Amino acid sequence: MNYNWNWHIFFEPNPMGTGTYLDMLLSGLVLTIKTALLAWVIALIFGSIIGVVRTLPSKAASWIGFGYVEFFRNMPLLVQLFLWFFVLPEVLPPAAGLWLKQLPNAPFWTAAIGVGLFMSARVAVQLQAGISSLPRGQRQAATALGLTTVQVYRYVLLPMGFRIILPPLTSEFLNTIKNTAVAITIGLLELTGQARSMQEFSFQVFEAFTAATLLYLLINAIVVTAMRFLERYVAIPGYITGK
Repeated sequence: MNYNWNWHIFFEPNPMGTGTYLDMLLSGLVLTIKTALLAWVIALIFGSIIGVVRTLPSKAASWIGFGYVEFFRNMPLLVQLFLWFFVLPEVLPPAAGLWLKQLPNAPFWTAAIGVGLFMSARVAVQLQAGISSLPRGQRQAATALGLTTVQVYRYVLLPMGFRIILPPLTSEFLNTIKNTAVAITIGLLELTGQARSMQEFSFQVFEAFTAATLLYLLINAIVVTAMRFLERYVAIPGYITGK
């Protein structure tokens, strides 16, 4: 059976009454970007906190950081989204569970928080590695100057650690963008979800997912280019080689 290619399908009205099929895909792209950005903010905040906790000279803090990372890193993202979206409202007190069920845009918030927490474990490990790679003398010199532990991390260890791990953080940000596609399973119509809707309405599966692939490549290329400029801007001789 021959497949009937139709590249003009993107400019035909979609059955949702929201414009053309191309408009559907672009709205999905916008939702993908919003979800990924919010998830990345969550990942950076929680990942930074846990990354610092894992480098403190306290066994209790180290075990807390270890437990957090192992919980979120070793459980599949799909399972985590299902837990947050379907299970959590049922195990909370009735009032809180009902509030979660009636929350506007629940799939969006669940996806952003779920993906953010999942990626925060990876950010924590990257930051721990970045801080641990610094010469021990930097921490000792900062302490000798009379800086508190908070000041040592704020003014010395974290600025250096983040500069060192910028390249792997770029990969983690790209993974965050791609991981938003999993949110289709809880009803979020991001880019992958809109491509699937287009395929179901028009039966032009190859056109739909070819366009989605190109849009993913475009946004990833923009992220990589921006991060390269950032790496050069904050590069420190001897730690990050400028290109």
